[in-house]
Amino acid sequence: MADDSTKTAHDLLVDGFGRIQEGVPDVVDGLSVDELLWRPDPEANHVAWLVWHLARQQDDQVAGLAGGGPAWLEDGWVDRFDLPYAPEAHGWSMSSDDVGAFTVADPALFAAYQGAVHARTLALLDGLDADRYAEVIDDRWDPPVTVGVRIVSVFDDAAKHLGQAEYVRGLILRRR
Repeated sequence: MADDSTKTAHDLLVDGFGRIQEGVPDVVDGLSVDELLWRPDPEANHVAWLVWHLARQQDDQVAGLAGGGPAWLEDGWVDRFDLPYAPEAHGWSMSSDDVGAFTVADPALFAAYQGAVHARTLALLDGLDADRYAEVIDDRWDPPVTVGVRIVSVFDDAAKHLGQAEYVRGLILRRR
């Protein structure tokens, strides 16, 4: 990290992604498998799918920025979760039926997988300098998407899904 602004960006992103990593175990803690899979209505997402998707999208996008494959595939999380989806699935464009097909045998998998994704995220962030943050990776947009913008987008998506999962958890707890 060559300058103070890059160090500041690094520190803020590490803090933000750390909040996601800390929030995942909190949102699943104490919920039964049935509660993790409870949907407020037939079209809604449940806590399990939301937490899985937030980790999968972060994993895929961080892997793409780092130039490698996702932990999901490389570290065998796909086999541990054993979901009824294609190995490359990440949740984008899934139907309500797809969400309903989600299963979970061990709720501890969510925090463990998110922890693995978080470690990879930190490794990426630790290797970025000002030039890499500014690198254009998608010029189909106006303005073009840079590495820095993509990282903020990944964080934003994870934070939104964590908030949605926390809301559904609150509904579950009120039903008890």
